[in-house]
Amino acid sequence: MAEPGPKRLFGTDGVRGVAGELLTAELAVALGRAATAVSAASAPQVLIVRDTRESGEMLEASLAAGVAAGGGHALLGGVLPTPGAALLLRRYQFDLAVVVSASHNPYRDNGIKFFGPGGTKLPDEDERRIEEHVAAGEHAAAVPIGRVRELHGATGDYLRELELRFSALDLSDVRVLLDCAHGATYRAAPEIFRRLGAHAETIGAEPDGRNINDGCGSTHIDALAPRVAEGDFDLGFAFDGDGDRVLAVDREGTVVDGDELLALAALHLRGAGRLPGEGVAVTVMTNYGFHQAMERAGVHVATTPVGDRHVLAELLRRGWGLGGEQSGHIIETGFVPSGDGLAAALLSLEALNGGDLARRQAMEKLPQTLVNVTVADRDAIEGAATVWEAVQRENAALEGRGRVLVRPSGTEPLVRVMVEAPGQEECEAVAKRLVDLVVQELA
Repeated sequence: MAEPGPKRLFGTDGVRGVAGELLTAELAVALGRAATAVSAASAPQVLIVRDTRESGEMLEASLAAGVAAGGGHALLGGVLPTPGAALLLRRYQFDLAVVVSASHNPYRDNGIKFFGPGGTKLPDEDERRIEEHVAAGEHAAAVPIGRVRELHGATGDYLRELELRFSALDLSDVRVLLDCAHGATYRAAPEIFRRLGAHAETIGAEPDGRNINDGCGSTHIDALAPRVAEGDFDLGFAFDGDGDRVLAVDREGTVVDGDELLALAALHLRGAGRLPGEGVAVTVMTNYGFHQAMERAGVHVATTPVGDRHVLAELLRRGWGLGGEQSGHIIETGFVPSGDGLAAALLSLEALNGGDLARRQAMEKLPQTLVNVTVADRDAIEGAATVWEAVQRENAALEGRGRVLVRPSGTEPLVRVMVEAPGQEECEAVAKRLVDLVVQELA
């Protein structure tokens, strides 16, 4: 009988869990040591940054101790958006970067994600090797032991990269409200907008270690929308806790999601001759209206499973430069191979060329209904023949006008039923028929 493999630690976006319970100081030390051991460099330089959670300092220190114990050199960059780690990793040719963040999760959660020398997240094979080292409990002392040092000016370096990329962008006539989610963008976001001339005001920019994502940021954009509409702002942007995604609000208080921001960027970059391969990578959740708009514009679209990791992999495979998700992860690989909320916000303003976000015409969103159905076994949907026959019928009826998507959640006991159609009433009717079938077969 085969021996069981090491315990799975890595999920779809690093190691994540409740700080002090799953994600302990001991585990962080072990992960730091293991990542150093699997690095191709004999004494790797490892950049460590974090968001504003109260557990971040503990995990940062533990990771640094593990890196040093393994013979590596830990460089502490402090609070910095996730894409900043990928940028500085490439700029200074560090061997690894580690981001301590649980993104849009509540403050009690935290996470550890690793980036390799190219600025991309570690491949699955390297994550498995790290898990094997952790499981083996290898604690042999390295000779010589590494060092732990502060990397001063990490935020300034990240801001200079943004300023260089968007040096031609003049925001002197723009009044913008920024919701920083009390997270990693709380200093960088207002500063880059002000450097480019904007009149920038903020909410969610007073982190206390526990208020990250608490009723604010891109996952709670309803907090931003009325403030923009009532405050005489031209538009607003809301970032998530680690700053790798963004959503927008126009001057009328209407939310503009990642699909619309990506459509703006795609048409702008193609018109400027800066869209490699004249293609864009998106996920299966991207609104059907995006596909229609890209088809009219002659832009190729590749579709991937949900997750920015899959989007980036498709971009790298095809040699394309732009992709993203409805949730606001937007990747321009020519700048950084990661979702970057600040860069995406500035790219949106570049695409508008001084225009009004409320008058955007990049795409027309189709009405969408999404229902999460709680089930006993989400994987059982694969064998539910009656459901798939119904999905096929509904898709055939909507061909050229909309679509149906049914899929299991990757992390929860849910089956997600999504319908897009020209009218909301039709959306809801189709969704109800499918939800009733899912419940009948699986609940």
